[in-house]
Amino acid sequence: MFKLLGGLKQYFKWQDIQTDNIVFRLHNTFTTALLLACSLIITATQYVGNPISCIVGGVPAHVVNTFCWISSTFTMPDAFRRQVGREVAHPGISNDFDDEDAKKYYTYYQWAIACYTPKFIWDAVEGGLMRMIVMGLNRGACKEQEKCAKKQVLLDYLLNHLKRHKIYAIRYWVCEAMCFVNIIVQLWLMNRFFNGEFLSYGWDVLQYSDRPQEQRADPMVFVFPRVTKCNFYKYGASGSIQKHDAMCILPLNIVNEKTYIFIWFWFIILATFLAGLIIYRSVIIFVPSVRSKLLNARNRMVPRNVAKTISTNLDVGDWWIVYMLARNLDPIIFKDVATELAKRIELNDSDENDQNEKKRMH
Repeated sequence: MFKLLGGLKQYFKWQDIQTDNIVFRLHNTFTTALLLACSLIITATQYVGNPISCIVGGVPAHVVNTFCWISSTFTMPDAFRRQVGREVAHPGISNDFDDEDAKKYYTYYQWAIACYTPKFIWDAVEGGLMRMIVMGLNRGACKEQEKCAKKQVLLDYLLNHLKRHKIYAIRYWVCEAMCFVNIIVQLWLMNRFFNGEFLSYGWDVLQYSDRPQEQRADPMVFVFPRVTKCNFYKYGASGSIQKHDAMCILPLNIVNEKTYIFIWFWFIILATFLAGLIIYRSVIIFVPSVRSKLLNARNRMVPRNVAKTISTNLDVGDWWIVYMLARNLDPIIFKDVATELAKRIELNDSDENDQNEKKRMH
């Protein structure tokens, strides 16, 4: 088990150059590793002890166990509301199981791990641009001559590629939106797979402990029953079909119920974070006045007038590149780059104004 889980460490490697944010990484990296870990744990527990143990007479136990494990077991939903020990033997287990429409069958959802897809797409379209323009300036420990040369190259790149980074920013924000869509789709798929019981699963578990003892119906047992029934048919000595009613114990569901309750809470938390992130990005796009404040908050050494000059004169794509540079460059180096960039922007604006004035005079 530890060797299997140890293979997930590749998902937690530190990124020296960051092209995304923490919520994006929580969805792509942490959630992918989490779902893989849950899959490995559930898969491994199938080989520890017996995942299913059925009680039936007249048929070898291992035959019924295998049949009921590869097929579907069932419960009677109405029996969950009856008193255990008097009306029913176990929650969901009753004798009146002739009505096929009243049976609730159980299989297991193997969720499609699509959480890594947005990161895969973003890494492909980003193309290493941020690493290329950072040029190792995320570490301030380099020779002064080399540092000055690299800062000059970076400034030249920014000034020569103005208004060419909007697509870069939009692609990243689309990938962030894909994360939110993926979580919503995952919740919808699991809710549909569990017959509409998953969306309220965690909330029902929270309310379970607050209910009076006589009104309690464990929602985890309803979704992941520990005792189910299974019908096994075979030919008798006279050639007639005989029906054997087996009662099956599913110890694996104890692991399943805890795993899915954790997934429910994590998906709800992550969906909330991603929804907040989309609102935050919308504010950046549609409220330009906040950009200078964000840039100044990213690096307090950058003067406010410098942050305002950059944010006012650059479009949202160029501003996003500068903002990501603030996250990756050494703070002192970024302050120097931002200050010089603001000066050159003001100088360029001044030159353009002079040229326009001359044209008017002529």
